[in-house]
Amino acid sequence: MSLQDYKGIFVFVQQVDNVITGVSFELLGKAKDLAADLGTEVTAVLLGYKVAPLADKLAKFGADKVILIDDPALEIYTTEPYTHAMYSVIEKYKPEAVLYGATAIGRDLAPRVSARVHTGLTADCTKLEIDAETKNLRMTRPAFGGNIMATIVCPDFRPQMATVRPGVMQKIDPIADAKAVVEKFDPGFEKNDKYVEVLEVMKKVSDKIDIMDANVLVSGGRGVGSPENFKLLEELAEVLGGQVSSSRACVDAGWVSKEMQVGQTGKTVRPNVYIAVGISGAIQHLAGMEESDIIIAINKDESAPIFNVADFGVVGDLNKILPALTEKLKVEREASA
Repeated sequence: MSLQDYKGIFVFVQQVDNVITGVSFELLGKAKDLAADLGTEVTAVLLGYKVAPLADKLAKFGADKVILIDDPALEIYTTEPYTHAMYSVIEKYKPEAVLYGATAIGRDLAPRVSARVHTGLTADCTKLEIDAETKNLRMTRPAFGGNIMATIVCPDFRPQMATVRPGVMQKIDPIADAKAVVEKFDPGFEKNDKYVEVLEVMKKVSDKIDIMDANVLVSGGRGVGSPENFKLLEELAEVLGGQVSSSRACVDAGWVSKEMQVGQTGKTVRPNVYIAVGISGAIQHLAGMEESDIIIAINKDESAPIFNVADFGVVGDLNKILPALTEKLKVEREASA
């Protein structure tokens, strides 16, 4: 079979408990742009159990077609059934490219599928585009610790496959009354020695909003000085109705949890306001927050690289600035109440 026989941009739709993850909508939006450059369609691959009602929502965010595999074997994510399902879809429909979110599930699934179909996989992409001349998918990702950006192509095998970090792409505005053509597909599930029996799912309960969904982030770096000083960030975030996040240095030091990390090895965020406190502005951190609408930097080092991307900068001691700013905002809030 020639490469020209492979058509369409496919997106693996990740859902957990029948709720679609945000990165899937982001990928559908990007797939729509790529498909327009190729003159082809976007197909969402929806795996799960009793998930058929989600199809129209996928259409609203860019899917022209939905391939639905609905089976009890897919109710909870386990590697082998999902890999078999995706492999079977690719073998039947021959997509030109397949995109996955670089989530825990996507990072487990994508490499196994790529190995099974004997094609390449570019992980943690931050940019996708179609080469105007060759029509190959150009997949760009950070390399060597984020010091360079590597653009990778897969010219000899299909489908071209990539995982994309959540928050990097932007989902489109919902298309009102959009409907997708839904095609049910049964890959045939036969239990074997690779199947895992899930005995129990233990869910972590949190009353905090994921930092990727927050409109305001107060983010701390090594310059905060200690885990105790994060209390100052929490107080500011509270009065602003935001969340606290951090750089990798604070996570590595054990001051905060990994789920709060922004940057190349953490999460990519796009809040309305990003307040960087004691963050120097290494390129690895900037990769995770430079698309924020407004960036405010607070740092005692006036030559810190963070000021190069900040819309507003304050040079000074955070131990004096943050309490004063928090108190001022409290007074303003009470006056307007």
